[in-house]
Amino acid sequence: MREGSMDKSKLNFIISALMFLCLTAMAGLGFLMKYVLVPGRKAMAQYGRPVELTFLGWDRHDWGDLHSYLAFALLGLLALHLILHWKKLLGLYERLIPSPRMRTRLALAFLIICVLLAYFPFLITPQMEEKGGRGRRLRSEMEAGKVMAAASVRAIDYQAGLGKLKLPMQDNN
Repeated sequence: MREGSMDKSKLNFIISALMFLCLTAMAGLGFLMKYVLVPGRKAMAQYGRPVELTFLGWDRHDWGDLHSYLAFALLGLLALHLILHWKKLLGLYERLIPSPRMRTRLALAFLIICVLLAYFPFLITPQMEEKGGRGRRLRSEMEAGKVMAAASVRAIDYQAGLGKLKLPMQDNN
């Protein structure tokens, strides 16, 4: 081998180390988003008021983007790892499952499952509901307050003889 070129074992070691690094970074970021940069409801319960949680200036969505980029990097490294070990994997697969027909069926089933798992997010339609919780209650309380204020003004006008009493949401002709 030439001096300056990299042999296959060194390349395999580097790829394995990078895969492990991506995996541990993804786990750490997952823990950060799950337990430290908690979502709105949990933050409200934990801190008693609406707060914006950040770490190093990034919120949980920014860290989630980095988590996704690391996942794509891990998938690319894994594909490269499989390519570099392809002959070894085929030999092991042939020894593990001697029947060529069974090997073909299992490989096809495995491939279909992998494609479905990767394509799954594009096959579903999310359920959409109006956001509930505190936001909806506050809006409805504000609307109720406006209705009550309008009713009070009309009642005062009626008592002062300035007009007939007309309740909100009711047409008094």
